[in-house]
Amino acid sequence: MGRASATSPPLARLILYVKNVPKLAQFYQRFFGLQPLPGATPSWLELAGDAPGCTIALHRTRVARKSGAATKLVFGVVDVKAFKRAREKQGLKFGVVHEVDGIEFCNAKDPSGNSISISSRGLKTSV
Repeated sequence: MGRASATSPPLARLILYVKNVPKLAQFYQRFFGLQPLPGATPSWLELAGDAPGCTIALHRTRVARKSGAATKLVFGVVDVKAFKRAREKQGLKFGVVHEVDGIEFCNAKDPSGNSISISSRGLKTSV
């Protein structure tokens, strides 16, 4: 597939349907430095980082959903191993760091069971 055309809308946010909005917000604030955006309600909180891009919206749901079934949040980091070490000291456990075609990545789960990954894809040319 080629690059998106200039008329393609940007990805604005990823919505996670969760039972405990404050717990998930604290997780993404602590480990990824995301901060709440204005307009939060008891059932909706949107988080963003310092760099422009997609936000994460936490939407409270009472209906049980299969956690992490079809969604993975990928955070771009230049040094995957260093980021992993720093976050593991804070209590976030990742799997092994994979290295494929000069790209490093590793996976974890948030407290609701959603898949998350840290990846150097597109951020450096060699490992």
